[in-house]
Amino acid sequence: MERDHALGVWRAALGKLPKWPALSVQRRDRSDSGWTLIELLIVISIIMILASFALVQYRNSVTSAKEAALRSDLFFMRDAIDQYYADKGKYPDSLQTLVTENYIRQIPKDPFTLSTDSWQTVEADPQPGSTTAEPGIYNVKSGSQDTAIDGSKYADF
Repeated sequence: MERDHALGVWRAALGKLPKWPALSVQRRDRSDSGWTLIELLIVISIIMILASFALVQYRNSVTSAKEAALRSDLFFMRDAIDQYYADKGKYPDSLQTLVTENYIRQIPKDPFTLSTDSWQTVEADPQPGSTTAEPGIYNVKSGSQDTAIDGSKYADF
C-alpha cells in the first residue's frame, strides 16, 4: 500500500512539471516530406561510388576494344603478307605493296597511335643463294610503346 502511495506521489509531481518545447519531439506528418542533410549526403556518396566503378569499367572496355581491333588488324596484315609470299615467292617490299597488289584495300590505322604510318615492319632474312633479291617484310607490329591490360607491350602483339 505504501508503495502504491509513493508511486501516486511521483506521478502527481511529474504531471506538474512544465513541458519544455525544445525537448519535445514532433512527428512529421506525410505532407511534410523532405530529405535531411545526412540522407542526401549518404545517397550522393553511394551514387559517386557507383559512378566511379562504372567509369573504370568503361575505360577498360574501351581499351579492350582497341586491343581487339589491333589484334585483328595485325592478323589480317600478316595473313596478307603470307598470301603475297605464297603467290609471288618473295615477301612484299612494304605495306603499301600489299595495297597496290590488291592483297588489302588499305593500310589500317593503328588503334593506339591513330596513324597508318606508325606500323613497325620486320625485315625478312635474305633467301639463301640469292644475293640480289631484296628481303622484304615478313612481319608487322604496332608502333605504340604503351602497355596492354595484360601487361604486355602492344609492339609485342
